[in-house]
Amino acid sequence: HEKTGLIIDAYFSATKVRWILDHVEGAQERAEKGELLFGTIDTWLVWKLTDGAAHVTDYSNAARTMLYNIKELKWDDEILEILNIPKAMLPEVRSNSEIYGKTAPFHFYGGEVPISGMAGDQQAALFGQLAFEPGMVKNTYGTGSFIIMNTGEEMQLSENNLLTTIGYGINGKVYYALEGSIFIAGSAIQWLRDGLRMVENSPESEKYALNSHNNDEVYVVPAFTGLGAPYWNQNARGSVFGLTRGTTKEDFIKATLQSIAYQVRDIIDTMQVDAQTAIQVLKVDGGAAMNNFLMQFQADILGIDIARAKNLETTALGAAFLAGLSVGYWKNLDELKLLNETGELFEPSMNESRKEQLYKGWKKAVKATQVFAEIDD
Repeated sequence: HEKTGLIIDAYFSATKVRWILDHVEGAQERAEKGELLFGTIDTWLVWKLTDGAAHVTDYSNAARTMLYNIKELKWDDEILEILNIPKAMLPEVRSNSEIYGKTAPFHFYGGEVPISGMAGDQQAALFGQLAFEPGMVKNTYGTGSFIIMNTGEEMQLSENNLLTTIGYGINGKVYYALEGSIFIAGSAIQWLRDGLRMVENSPESEKYALNSHNNDEVYVVPAFTGLGAPYWNQNARGSVFGLTRGTTKEDFIKATLQSIAYQVRDIIDTMQVDAQTAIQVLKVDGGAAMNNFLMQFQADILGIDIARAKNLETTALGAAFLAGLSVGYWKNLDELKLLNETGELFEPSMNESRKEQLYKGWKKAVKATQVFAEIDD
């Protein structure tokens, strides 16, 4: 954790690489000779685009492998030795905004296009949200939900099960971040549509939630693949609490949407403790951020403003910003800041006692879910 900022988990690359080297005949020998190479998806894309001329990755993706020392900015020899992973198979780690190579001529009608920006999905979204200052936070509501706080040039290790990672490296400087991952967010709405067939399409969930007239006593804990940060309980499974004879489809859909917001609060509360700073506004993007009910409830349960991006595709925007900076399309970060556009601001309207009462119920539901998931002796 002190070296990589991560928690030991098969979610990251290291143990998967070891598995391949153990189970694919001849893999270990070929890796030691540099004939078998490793990389994350960015590495593979650049390798293919350059026709094998560049075997590279960037800070943000390297930080996800559980092999990279994010403090010393190098592949960690001790971890590599423990896992017996040959350094010869690892890509060169570069900044997030520079020329990595040019596309092979056969890709684009004989032209050679410079490849000039590279970043992990969520880190690109952080950059696309123009969250350049320490303390700025963004959340992407995709299939899962990913909350990242810029902590500046200081590496802050979480004491509460969040991840410490590299946000981005640019102009010779590296900027760190705290991250909390939620496994089930927008996919909970997909579950309502495809699994339970309660809605015909995702936007319809907003209409049903607004037509619910219960007292928010139903709690859905969508731990379909376990619980992510800050619980990290892989044995937990989905559960529902508070059902009565009067519970309606509208109530169930509303509770499912609220579960996304509750999980975000779990992480935001933890993040504020780790960073020792109060978050004033949460920048949001991603498909589920289009749901106005969810965004308003998110503002209410957090008690802070929610700033929805005008362009919700901030990952693509961040990648474009990084690429444009390295080729001079934009001169610097100050020029990018002028492009900032907030689509809509959601302000909290729920009183403090009601907010805490609802959240207390959520914590009780999560606790019960984890008790049910305990493995019998």
